[in-house]
Amino acid sequence: MNLKGTKILLLHAFLACVLISGSFAQNARIKVDLDRKIGEIDKKLYGNFVEHLGRCVYGGIYDEGSPLSDDRGFRKDVLEAVKDLNVTITRYPGGNFVSNYHWIDGVGPKDERPPRMELAWARLETNRFGTNEFMEFAREIGTEPYFSVNMGTGTIEEAQQWVEYCNVKEGPFFAELRKKHGYPEPWNIKYWSLGNEMDGFWQMGHLNAEDYAKKAREAAKLMKLTSPDIKLIAAGSSNYRPNADPNEWNATILKELRDVVDYLALHMYVGNPDDNYYNYLSTPLVLEERTKVVKGLIAREMENANRGKRDPIYIAWDEYNSWYRARDAETMAGTRALEEHYNLEDALVIAGFLNVFIRNADIVKMANMAQLVNVIAPIFTNEEGLFIQTIYYPLQLFAQNAHGTSLDVFVDCENYSTDEFFIGLGESITQQDNVPYLDVSASANGDEVIINVVNRHLEKDIETDIISQSGEFSGSVNIFEVNGPSVKALNDFGKTEVKTVEKGTVKAKGEVLTYRFPAHSFTQLHCKIK
Repeated sequence: MNLKGTKILLLHAFLACVLISGSFAQNARIKVDLDRKIGEIDKKLYGNFVEHLGRCVYGGIYDEGSPLSDDRGFRKDVLEAVKDLNVTITRYPGGNFVSNYHWIDGVGPKDERPPRMELAWARLETNRFGTNEFMEFAREIGTEPYFSVNMGTGTIEEAQQWVEYCNVKEGPFFAELRKKHGYPEPWNIKYWSLGNEMDGFWQMGHLNAEDYAKKAREAAKLMKLTSPDIKLIAAGSSNYRPNADPNEWNATILKELRDVVDYLALHMYVGNPDDNYYNYLSTPLVLEERTKVVKGLIAREMENANRGKRDPIYIAWDEYNSWYRARDAETMAGTRALEEHYNLEDALVIAGFLNVFIRNADIVKMANMAQLVNVIAPIFTNEEGLFIQTIYYPLQLFAQNAHGTSLDVFVDCENYSTDEFFIGLGESITQQDNVPYLDVSASANGDEVIINVVNRHLEKDIETDIISQSGEFSGSVNIFEVNGPSVKALNDFGKTEVKTVEKGTVKAKGEVLTYRFPAHSFTQLHCKIK
């Protein structure tokens, strides 16, 4: 046999082995089609939360007498960091705190306000920061205020009076009281939630679904009669512990309040107490499953709703985060409560949550990371300054860039399956099958396309073909990456191991852009498709 024949036989043998073994390495694929639209991305997806808990308010955003504060008591370094985060809407004042909070204690001359026992988080509430101080803070950072009324120990009349104080220009007693306190113009607060986590046995004034729905309906009636244009958020389920039935709670609330409220609030915290990276990185998919279940419940009730020209009910994920280290009796109480120190894997989970919100932009119209400063927060302070936690950076990239229309992207990559594990304290065991190593969302604003990619793989870079199915890539692609030397890398005072790095630009032309996503990374690509 001549040399040519030998080469042909060897080639055939090689191809046969490849076909049998499947050893051809094919790139992962992400397909982007500008015509496959999910929904408009609401700017309220990039919200946050300020609760009177630990050092979130006192020693966080508000620190009277500190050389770092302005003459109003606001920490100037915190103001700058919050502005850079582009917080679009901020929930206040709780949280568990609100179920025993009486707003009247926090207005008027500061030295005349009564200190109270704070029963939710075991601390003294001085009430030196209240409604008007928060609104000054909100105006300073350019965020939409979102207030929560006390549906625990509070009354429906108290809720109505707070709306009157905030939203009525003049005339009735509480509007005139605001003017007497030095604020002649109403704050015109649009978003109000009807309590917090009322299905939770831990909540002060906890109610069953039927009793909560009755109280919320009557509070809503008084509040809307006072300020007809406000938007109301009902307390959906936050209790996924054994023997709880969150879907039954949500179904009842939606049925009873389907003509009353504008959003259903959902909460979820996750963690990695067993130090299983791959289990932990899959937790945003549990949030996505819960989103789809509630979306179905909403659709069923909307068939029989009488809402006139109002929008259907949407979902507000108005508490979400990673929270598991500072979650025992010692770390959940007092002035240093809930002070988590976040690492890279936490930041990747947050990027996964944000991807879920984008992928479900048709139904999720509000999201609030809990919380803003010190308390399970992206910003951490001491008496001398602050540092930026790892979870800050993906939220900042999304908030500054991911706007417009959410796109339904196709992803083809290797998958993995998890063990059975708890997603959070006391919550039921779950297991995830076929978790893609690449977690992807995309948005289009005109011809600009933002592609967000988490590479969950702990060790492997993933070469990926990004394919445009409705045009060609044009011009430069700007690339931003959040990563670190290991998934346990974290930031601290004077040390930044994880941050956003601008990786430069690459030229793109044609229908295919190939990029290698580094292991354990979040990457955001800014493209143009013509």
